[in-house]
Amino acid sequence: MTRAELEAEWLSLTRDRLPALAGERRWPVRADHCFQRILLDAAVGGRWYDVVRERPAYRHIAEPLLARAVALGRAVIANEADLVALNRQSLAWRGKLRD
Repeated sequence: MTRAELEAEWLSLTRDRLPALAGERRWPVRADHCFQRILLDAAVGGRWYDVVRERPAYRHIAEPLLARAVALGRAVIANEADLVALNRQSLAWRGKLRD
């Protein structure tokens, strides 16, 4: 998959496909930027902005990390990854986890 194809799939996943499933799956997030945060944080293993300095992140992140984030988005759609758990981990990395 080329970089351009990865970026196109990233935008499709985070702007359309994941938000479309949010209500049905009762996810705690609905907005595209929330899905982007969750997947990018998981891909880098921490706060994505500690790794990617330029914006937009998907254009400047290392290609293997973008591929990891895209694969994780696919896994969430296929019910092979738990978005709620990924969100909790992302919030924990950011010191925003509510009990």
